[in-house]
Amino acid sequence: MTTDSTRQAALAMDAATFRTLGHQLVDQVADCLAAVPRGPVTRAEAPSAVRAALDLTGSLPESGTEPARLLAETTKLLFEHSLFNGHPRFFGYITSSPAPIGMLGDLLASALNPNCGSFILAPAATEIESQTVRWIAELIGYPADGGGLLVSGGNMANMVCFLAAQRAGGAGEAGRAGGALRVYASVETHTWIQKAADLSGIGSDGIRWIPTDAQLRMDVAALRRQLDTDRAAGDVPSLVVGTAGSVSTGAVDPLREIATVCREHGVWFHVDGAYGGFAAAVPEAPDDLRALSEADSVAVDPHKWLYAPLEAGCALVRDAEKLRAAFSYHPPYYHFDERATNYVDYGPQNSRGFRALKVWLALKQVGAAGYRKMIADDIHLSRAMADAVSRHPELELVTQDLSITTFRYVPRDLPQSLQGEERERQIDAINRELLDRLQRGGEVFVSNAVIRGRYVLRACIVNFHTTLTDVEALPGIVARVGRDVGAVKVAD
Repeated sequence: MTTDSTRQAALAMDAATFRTLGHQLVDQVADCLAAVPRGPVTRAEAPSAVRAALDLTGSLPESGTEPARLLAETTKLLFEHSLFNGHPRFFGYITSSPAPIGMLGDLLASALNPNCGSFILAPAATEIESQTVRWIAELIGYPADGGGLLVSGGNMANMVCFLAAQRAGGAGEAGRAGGALRVYASVETHTWIQKAADLSGIGSDGIRWIPTDAQLRMDVAALRRQLDTDRAAGDVPSLVVGTAGSVSTGAVDPLREIATVCREHGVWFHVDGAYGGFAAAVPEAPDDLRALSEADSVAVDPHKWLYAPLEAGCALVRDAEKLRAAFSYHPPYYHFDERATNYVDYGPQNSRGFRALKVWLALKQVGAAGYRKMIADDIHLSRAMADAVSRHPELELVTQDLSITTFRYVPRDLPQSLQGEERERQIDAINRELLDRLQRGGEVFVSNAVIRGRYVLRACIVNFHTTLTDVEALPGIVARVGRDVGAVKVAD
């Protein structure tokens, strides 16, 4: 029964209960996190086994569960049936170990629950996000007086920049000239670009795929030729995408040369730095990363090399008004103070969570110097991994760039009769099966890439828990499991 002064709500919790449950949860999570390095990276259970363990097949219960027991049981089950990207031997994909202060930041952000679409609904959160965007720009050497915002991840950060570029001139020019919009990217570019092209109306057929050189970097001469060919045909070049750290190998495109070409042709230059952009802060990183400052827009992912818990991407645009032109609409029921920053005007979301807090807290905790050291350590560990791989007689090093090492297992006892393409197919088959066993085994977790037609194993380090011991253990584990796989495949 509700009176004028009281209301009984099933979700309500008094301060004493919340404090008790919060303390118990933090204690349990802390114990579980401390145990992660001693356990497997993953238990690789089947979906049906996970559903059964968490009792996820029943109907919605009519009556609720006591919250203390619910939180304790759920925490235990989650830690027993999850993959841990914070494990020191997680080398798969580009998902970082989560910063502890970011975990606590998410709790604090949820407690406030601001809607960061407008200043009036989230005054402190809005200003923290604005500073976070400026600090990210400063860290990578990008102009800090431009525009930007936090989004869910690299895909969305790249898409926001893509749409800003299209609205900034290409779409209007295409309409006046009657030509088709074209965008340009290397064949190593992440698949976000197909999504962006389709969602923008350009269509994936409007992408001009530029070949790469021997180092898997965009061939700038080929880019020039394609731009000239398209203009001669009456098409309208709209956007060139350079990659600052490809997903497969960590290759960095010749960004300075691409920037020159874009200026010559009057084309928007965007850099996908979702993975490698933050390495621009590190002196020993590839020099081409310094050319991020020449781009019209850049996408970076704090939940990669700033170690923020998911989700956190960042779109940076040199001219903030280009973002407003792409996303700002003011129907009658919006009455915002134009002197304030209202992020609803700078991106596709109206309702926006307080993503910035976990990133801002970590930046304040360790500063630029702390991040430079952690990123440099990851790069050095990847180079050490490449050295260890190259020394192992059963492993073949393929590439090493930024913090990504690719390699493959090559059995020493392959039959002499296997030569040429047949030999390569057999090695590919062995490494496919090897990857599956490694991912299910839980000792280490790697992913894969296809490089120049060869199937390879891929290890990426964006993990401040990883040590030299973990890196040097990898070749032995891979070779041991590889021998079992090779013995079966060669016998077949």
